[in-house]
Amino acid sequence: MAAYGNAAPYRSREGLSTRPAASSDEIQLRIDPMHADLDDEITGLRSQVRRLRNVAQDIEAEAKFQNEFLNQLHMTLMKGQAGLKNNVRRLNKSIVQSGANHVVHVVVFALICFFMVYLWSKMFR
Repeated sequence: MAAYGNAAPYRSREGLSTRPAASSDEIQLRIDPMHADLDDEITGLRSQVRRLRNVAQDIEAEAKFQNEFLNQLHMTLMKGQAGLKNNVRRLNKSIVQSGANHVVHVVVFALICFFMVYLWSKMFR
């Protein structure tokens, strides 16, 4: 990228020209009112600023909507997590209270199955 301070003046369009400034990072713009219609330029800039403002307002509205959506999603997840935690606590409590009973049922079921297989093997030999 060329340093504008060292470059010779050039014309960007009718009525506008640059000239070197004291610093190499600066550009001074001179508007020649003889060749340019300033009212048209100001109107054009005003419409561009209005469009940019409308875009910024649309972005702000979208950001607010998405923020509200994320807040609602967060609350829903918090409620779901609390419900899941309560259900796991109840399930653990239920398992602890009737845990020994389940083991007895499984052992009895296994013994009955083993006894039936034993009888079936004795009868059909």
